[in-house]
Amino acid sequence: MIEVVLGCIVVVALIGIIFISYHNKFRISIVKMEEAENNIDLFLQRKLDLLKRARQVIIKELKLEDFLDQLDSEIVPDLNHFELNDLLKKSYNELFQILDDNEKLFKSESLVHIIDDLNANEIDLVASIKFYNDTVVTFNQLIVSFPSNIIRLFFGYRRKEFYNHEKREIYEILKDN
Repeated sequence: MIEVVLGCIVVVALIGIIFISYHNKFRISIVKMEEAENNIDLFLQRKLDLLKRARQVIIKELKLEDFLDQLDSEIVPDLNHFELNDLLKKSYNELFQILDDNEKLFKSESLVHIIDDLNANEIDLVASIKFYNDTVVTFNQLIVSFPSNIIRLFFGYRRKEFYNHEKREIYEILKDN
């Protein structure tokens, strides 16, 4: 009788350890994603500020009436990280298209300095997005794999979205296997 009770205690303890272990994996992933989101938010705000500064210089130098007007839109503050990233990526590409078409802009020291800061910020932003996406892959694997998918049900964890389609495709391949 004592062996049965001890056996039950051992089984319950093992299940508890497994439960706690997988719950901790979820929590660690969540903390990493929150940290990455905070960094991404900082880099996106910096990118927005730098693009606005570059916009002012280019409008002044080329005497344009409108250029990157979407940066001053009233909806910008309401955009989530994904939407803001897409808008800024589009604006970033438009900026470099104008720079390619107008080499005289490189004579402006202030614009060259802004572009250098923008490029450095872009490197940091891409690194933060990669860290976020890598963490989301781990989190989403926990969502669909056993036994962590049972813990997901207890705590209501939901699948997270990626910043780009490449990671989404990798996740879908892993999910199918």
